[in-house]
Amino acid sequence: MRAVQYHRFGPPDVLRVDEVPTPQPGPGEVLIEVHAASVDAGELAIRAGRLPGIIRTRFPRGLGGDFTGRVEALGSGVRAWKVGEEVWGVMPHFASGAIAEYVTVPERRLARAPKNLSLLDAAALPASGTTVMTALIDKAALLSGERLLVRGAAGGVGSLAVQLGKALGAHVTALAGARNLDWVTELGADAAFDYRTTRPEDLGRFDVIVDVVGTDLGVYRARLTRGGRMVALAFDPERVWTSIAASGLQAVLSPRRMKLFSNNPSPGRIAELTAAAEAGSVRPAIDTVYPMDGVAEVHRRLEAGGVRGKYVIDVRR
Repeated sequence: MRAVQYHRFGPPDVLRVDEVPTPQPGPGEVLIEVHAASVDAGELAIRAGRLPGIIRTRFPRGLGGDFTGRVEALGSGVRAWKVGEEVWGVMPHFASGAIAEYVTVPERRLARAPKNLSLLDAAALPASGTTVMTALIDKAALLSGERLLVRGAAGGVGSLAVQLGKALGAHVTALAGARNLDWVTELGADAAFDYRTTRPEDLGRFDVIVDVVGTDLGVYRARLTRGGRMVALAFDPERVWTSIAASGLQAVLSPRRMKLFSNNPSPGRIAELTAAAEAGSVRPAIDTVYPMDGVAEVHRRLEAGGVRGKYVIDVRR
């Protein structure tokens, strides 16, 4: 089968499509014929070798943390799924390799794919959607009527935070690039501002801040109300270790105000996302669909910034 891999750390050009053996499902695992997968901006730092000691990397390393597809085969002991069912899911925690023609995953990492979305469109949701649901529902405990600020509102995670925040009844303020302000307003933002020209102190105060940028966290944390909560979902790519350490220290010293987590959704959370997608609470926002051999270009575009939603890989192309 074909799979995207890299054999050393480096720039996007290290990514390539290799021919590798098709995996076989072990006990409790399901073999998925992958239809599509999204490209996660969080993997840029891993690919570049900026996170040594945090994530173990054995080469060759696969790419991609979520997928849509159909059940191809069942390992022993699997009872919940049938061959041919349309599913979506998330790779095991800290694992990758979803941008491949086939992938094996534990059955608990799967849920039924939304009936109202194509498998291609749905591929923009699993990892980003479960991240946002955990951030707003579990970590921030966002309430109807509260004021929510989303930094990085035009990206794959930020665009879903805008949608879910609105669905939960919050007043949503979005920070994004100028060309995306009308778009994030269409997604549900009550107010949208150009992050390049808007000063934090001019924004007022917020009950919840979801940050998908990673820079200037202290400046924005100062915009929280007395009982406010910030959920930091990114780190500064230019100061990785300093950013991680500073955020971690704040989370220890002020656990009610600073929330950190590494997304590891339960089976119930993945199924909850299916229900939210079918109810229209969240819908996929796709910037561009690429074939497998376009993944290096996707990483270059992610590094350049300005993405609107998610980049999706059509594994069949």
